[in-house]
Amino acid sequence: MGGHVTEAAGALADELPGWATLLRAPNPGPMTLDGTNTWVLRAAPGEPAVVVDPGPADDAHLARIAGHAPVGLVLITHGHPDHTDGAARLAELLGGVQVRAADPAHTIGGEPLTTPGENVGGFGLEIRLLPTPGHTGDSVCFLVEHDGERAVLTGDTILGRGTTVVAHPDGHLGDYLASLELLSTYRGIPALPGHGPALADCGAAADFYLAHRRARLDQVRSAVADGATTAPEVVARVYADVDRSLWWAAEWSVRAQLEYLGVEPRESGAGGAELKQP
Repeated sequence: MGGHVTEAAGALADELPGWATLLRAPNPGPMTLDGTNTWVLRAAPGEPAVVVDPGPADDAHLARIAGHAPVGLVLITHGHPDHTDGAARLAELLGGVQVRAADPAHTIGGEPLTTPGENVGGFGLEIRLLPTPGHTGDSVCFLVEHDGERAVLTGDTILGRGTTVVAHPDGHLGDYLASLELLSTYRGIPALPGHGPALADCGAAADFYLAHRRARLDQVRSAVADGATTAPEVVARVYADVDRSLWWAAEWSVRAQLEYLGVEPRESGAGGAELKQP
């Protein structure tokens, strides 16, 4: 989700790697930007493809993905429904292909993704697992390399436009900052995100996100110091420039920020959630 930041997190990629095809799901919205990006990765014509993030359970979208058969494997970046709801149906359409995710609940016919650096690819593609928790507890990215071209598939950890939420309580800001530090090391490598356009430099985008998160933390500290006593009050002060229809999502990030700062919500006598520092 974008806060007041709505522009791209860096320069856009001039072109996609030759082995990557983007199929965008028809589910645009404030939280999904132009729609969920499904990535079809294929080393060479005739080789089985690897599909990353099947997207929603939209029959036409799933049929488009299945039209790129043969497909040897489906990978999931994280378990949010706009990335996973179509996975089971797609596996059926493709004749029982394995679906692998960090969360066993979204894994079908294979093993969960657990080992950092593991090559989870095949079919001529090297796909290295990068655990990147923070947006959600199960978020992962994939470093893909083939024929001298590399890219990082970033899911919702880095978006092509705007910034993402830390989906508290499943997501944790400390984990997210550490994941961004990891992604900042992938300099000059394109980022293929879960929403929005491809970016030219994953490392530069991670730096942009880190600076944004640190600025938000300063704003939250100031809001609490100035007397904000509930998470919604912090949202109203820090995210005043965000459409109110998105404040519910901003509250996820605020609660993650407060947790990171050691400021805990508590129930007040009036039934609201007051903030206290332990």
